[in-house]
Amino acid sequence: MTGPELQPEDAARAGIYGLIAQLFYAAPNEGVLAQLLHSGAFEGSQEPIALAWRELVAAAKTAFPVLLENEHTELFVGTGRAEITPYLTHYTILFATDNPLVELRQQLKRWGLERRESAHEPEDHIAGLCETMRFAIAVQHRTEEEQKAYFEQFLYRGAIAFCDAVSASPKAVFYRLVARFAHAFFELEHQAFEML
Repeated sequence: MTGPELQPEDAARAGIYGLIAQLFYAAPNEGVLAQLLHSGAFEGSQEPIALAWRELVAAAKTAFPVLLENEHTELFVGTGRAEITPYLTHYTILFATDNPLVELRQQLKRWGLERRESAHEPEDHIAGLCETMRFAIAVQHRTEEEQKAYFEQFLYRGAIAFCDAVSASPKAVFYRLVARFAHAFFELEHQAFEML
């Protein structure tokens, strides 16, 4: 699908979705930490998302990749059972009338996206859902209405509950700040979509 040139605001949104996907999929390496440190995002703003962003960047200045890898593994991968599941249907299944994962797979198929045969992760991983949103904005140029429907049905409620779970974990240090930033961003997106 092709569309008009991406507006700066949409490019920024897509970039944030991509960053959140990257941070929750794997611990940031030195390259990702450098990107955080050299970003000029939210300069001068006092909005909650800007404050959360500055806290995250400040933590990135003193972060050690090996410690972040350990924290990520302990929180989201673990041996046996992870501290916090990154699969969002876990947080929404109680409220669903149908199977949210089946509905998600149907939605992805409508958008021409399917899981690779070699992939072992279910499609409802927070990173996969955010990456899909990034792709919908930046590559497929989906309409705001399409983005809103996807965000509200598959991402918002589960992502907020997931971020709250990360923030509440005593094992989350760097990732508490990632979750705080992600939470602020998802709330901002929700507010913007409600104005459509």
